[in-house]
Amino acid sequence: MTRLLSDHDVIDRIFDHIDNKTTDLGEEIWREPVENYVSGERFQQELELLRRLPVPFCPSAALPEAGSYIARKAAGRPLLVIRGEDGVVRAFKNACRHRGMKLKQDESGCAKALVCPYHAWTYGLDGKLKHIPASENFPGINKEDHSLVEVRADERNGIIFVTQEDPVSEGCLEALPELFTPDQKLFEHSTLTDKANWKLIGETSMEGYHIKSLHNKSFYPYGLDNINIIEKFGLNSRITFPFRRIEKLRTIPREKRRIDGMVTYVCQLFPNTHVTTLSSHSILIILEPLSPTETQWIFYRLTNKKGDGPARSEADARKDSDFIKDEGLDEDREAATSIQESIETGANDYLVFGQCESALTHFHKHLDDQISKL
Repeated sequence: MTRLLSDHDVIDRIFDHIDNKTTDLGEEIWREPVENYVSGERFQQELELLRRLPVPFCPSAALPEAGSYIARKAAGRPLLVIRGEDGVVRAFKNACRHRGMKLKQDESGCAKALVCPYHAWTYGLDGKLKHIPASENFPGINKEDHSLVEVRADERNGIIFVTQEDPVSEGCLEALPELFTPDQKLFEHSTLTDKANWKLIGETSMEGYHIKSLHNKSFYPYGLDNINIIEKFGLNSRITFPFRRIEKLRTIPREKRRIDGMVTYVCQLFPNTHVTTLSSHSILIILEPLSPTETQWIFYRLTNKKGDGPARSEADARKDSDFIKDEGLDEDREAATSIQESIETGANDYLVFGQCESALTHFHKHLDDQISKL
């Protein structure tokens, strides 16, 4: 398991940055070609990469019992992910082995078996073909040869990962920190779609340089502008966004300080997912590319882990979630769609990421490197 900075070390570094008016900096400036946000060829390469890396599909909490399933497209292909009677999560290509119809449409639920809606071919939760209606009309058909086509599924640290094709690497799994724990309750799942490249949307969560200007009336009254702790581990990164109220910890002995409610942690899981831990709830956000200029957001909102601080109720989590949705999220969405529109003007050949945006440089370097392995 990856070892990130302890909460106490994070607090120390934040105070050091506040006192010295500094922030974590990288060593270089990165220039990302705008063509990579609009090119159909680049988009297809990124889709192929998403199919050949372990990519988060949902939190474990979304599949709480045997028969719990989620059916949706991932990297452009319909998948069905289900928890078996043995408790193991499996992922299948969502296609009947008779005539190819999807067993489940884009939905979630709980099933005792998987029945094709076209001709009722029936599969067990393990994907094995169990029943063919009027089977006498299919002489010579071996049920064992017509199981659902399985793809790799990994359940790690409270998240289900799916790898659709032969992997180019272990991706974010190579350095995975603790993310979700069994005590965290899933209280909301939602989606929305924006007319922006998936990378433009993801980039809004990887730096705090924009807090004062973009979130002047939402986050900035509570947060600090351009003061961040940036940790890089494997292909991933964690960005810490401190709140102003962290100053209350100055008078508390170091060993008794508690970071709960004092920062937002954003753990960027390469390439298209991040886990955000806020004051009273946590979010798993998956960015599904639909086209070079359109992205679906997939949100899973959970209560926070049980910590040393005061317990937070589900009502607290929902209130916190409503604030994020109503304020800062809309501002980030508008920024990403605005950039996508401006790219079409040809004003810029590339986008510039400064030293204070080093998590973005880390992301783009690894994206280029992983694509080169295809």
